[in-house]
Amino acid sequence: MGEKGGSNIEANAGTRDVVNPLAIDRVDLDIGLDDAKAALLDIPSGAPRRAIRLALSGEQAGKYRDDEGDSYPVTVRLPLDRNQPVSALDSVYVATRNGQPVQLREISNPRLVSSPPSINRYNLERYVSVTAQVRPEAVISKVNQDAKREIDNLQLPPGYSISVGGEAEKINDTFGGFGPIILTAIFCIFAILVAEFGRFREALVVAGVIPLGTFGGLIALLATGNNLSFLAVIGFIALIGIEIKNSILLVDFTSQLREGGMKLIDAIERAGEVRFLPVLLTSVTAIGGLMPLALFGGSLYGPLAIVLIGGLISSTILSRIVTPAMYLLVVRGTVKEMDERAAPNGL
Repeated sequence: MGEKGGSNIEANAGTRDVVNPLAIDRVDLDIGLDDAKAALLDIPSGAPRRAIRLALSGEQAGKYRDDEGDSYPVTVRLPLDRNQPVSALDSVYVATRNGQPVQLREISNPRLVSSPPSINRYNLERYVSVTAQVRPEAVISKVNQDAKREIDNLQLPPGYSISVGGEAEKINDTFGGFGPIILTAIFCIFAILVAEFGRFREALVVAGVIPLGTFGGLIALLATGNNLSFLAVIGFIALIGIEIKNSILLVDFTSQLREGGMKLIDAIERAGEVRFLPVLLTSVTAIGGLMPLALFGGSLYGPLAIVLIGGLISSTILSRIVTPAMYLLVVRGTVKEMDERAAPNGL
């Protein structure tokens, strides 16, 4: 199961450096101690293993104190200047109970054996973790979907299961509870806009700028080759607040001019002329502040700044046309309804 899973992931064009612990068996050295022969030679049961550990791993024989009073452990073992071959065991001797030395080869038969890899457990259950890195030009979500689709085709024995981990698991956990938060935030924004303008139609005009910035953010991600990561989504949420702020400046000033007696078309034109420069300067200032983060923020923080920059550019340019047009259509319809209602009363 592990080898098949690893090969499926390696076949994915977006992966690299695949690590499958089950792909290669581990080779161990089995000393092959003959306990019966060691007992006949009057060798204690633990003496051969202790002698091997002393020769290969070493054992602290004492401490050395220098002139300054610092102590250092003295470890006795075979030379460290080279790797020890299997034949080094021929130089190891085991002492009997009477103190007589017996060559280790007399009571052992060393051989190389294949052994299973290390056994890992999570919540008292065995698991094998197959990991892979994602190529820079690949999209993480697509790589995960392709790998998951291939792995789902595997026929697993009873009691076996496959779960997704790594960045895909973090994204699923994060976005699993993120949807209600986004909906709640958008609802609060609309509620505040309705409370400020007193009419739902004008609040809708202000919120109409949101798709304009979203379009620019997506285009910026596509143009720079970045993925729609978690921080990129955070950038879209932050972009909504900036866009609405700029749109409020335009719509609120237009409403003030109309309340002052100016005609609808004249108020829209005047508000566009007066408020466009402050909105433009605000966007340019924000873009300038985000530029270092976009250039040097790497793959983690770079997408967040790129989304904000692309969204600000598109919303600043397109809102110059879309927002006045929406205001004209919505408010003109409201004025006509008010005139139609007032006409019978006037007669």
